[in-house]
Amino acid sequence: MEINQSSVLEVRDLQVKVSTKRDVLTLVQNINFDVKQGGVLGLVGESGCGKTVTSMSILQLLDKKTTTIEGSIKLNGQELNGLDPKQMRKIRGKDIAFIMQNPMNAFTPVLTIGHQFIETIRSHISCSKKKATEIAIEAMHDVNLPEPAKLLKSYPFQLSGGMLQRVMIAIAACTHPAVIIADEPTTALDVKNQKTVLFHLDKIRAEHGSAILLISHDLGVISEMADEVAVMQSGRIVEKADVFQLFDNPKHAYTKTLLEARPILQVEEQFNHLS
Repeated sequence: MEINQSSVLEVRDLQVKVSTKRDVLTLVQNINFDVKQGGVLGLVGESGCGKTVTSMSILQLLDKKTTTIEGSIKLNGQELNGLDPKQMRKIRGKDIAFIMQNPMNAFTPVLTIGHQFIETIRSHISCSKKKATEIAIEAMHDVNLPEPAKLLKSYPFQLSGGMLQRVMIAIAACTHPAVIIADEPTTALDVKNQKTVLFHLDKIRAEHGSAILLISHDLGVISEMADEVAVMQSGRIVEKADVFQLFDNPKHAYTKTLLEARPILQVEEQFNHLS
């Protein structure tokens, strides 16, 4: 699929502050980036640098009583910052899908997967329960989940982390969102499931043209998926570049430190030793 270079998500001068009993703390500041249609922007940095705060501010999920969000967050030209909560609920899940780090937190444990999947579809698409069930089964089939009809009757605790993550991707894919925010989607998974999840995210991007904001501290995941990379440190973006440029010729000292800290397997040496 040819990537249309128009920006789907535009973040300008984003600043998030939180009020505590003693002080007002700035969590992120001067955040600027675009995510293009069909493109993948990797947001990378160590834990606590502000990646998740950035994603939660885009989704308007931060507690308005304690946090203030300044700046502009536009989805297909529509301003999201300060949008009425009811309007935002219509956008979340339909136009912006969210895939979180721990899939267990995304599901209500006392309701079946099917109940939650079908309700999500019907809250965004006008259709019968029968049609929503068909959509859910097809979406689960698309992410290679075995026996989808049977899985719909299961409860979240009966599925593995990798399977739940794929259910989340299937739910995200159904509404053909303009943007998918994937916050550390592979952290809790083994290598095989990581590959599966990344493959299916890439498939959605290719088939539906969804833009993906991929948040990760794992540079291997970023290098495999992203077209462009933004590096965050202490609440700021310190470097932005094309993925090849960033890995081959990093400019900022912090980016260089991150790249140097990557675990590198000495596979070649092992093969040389065996031959």
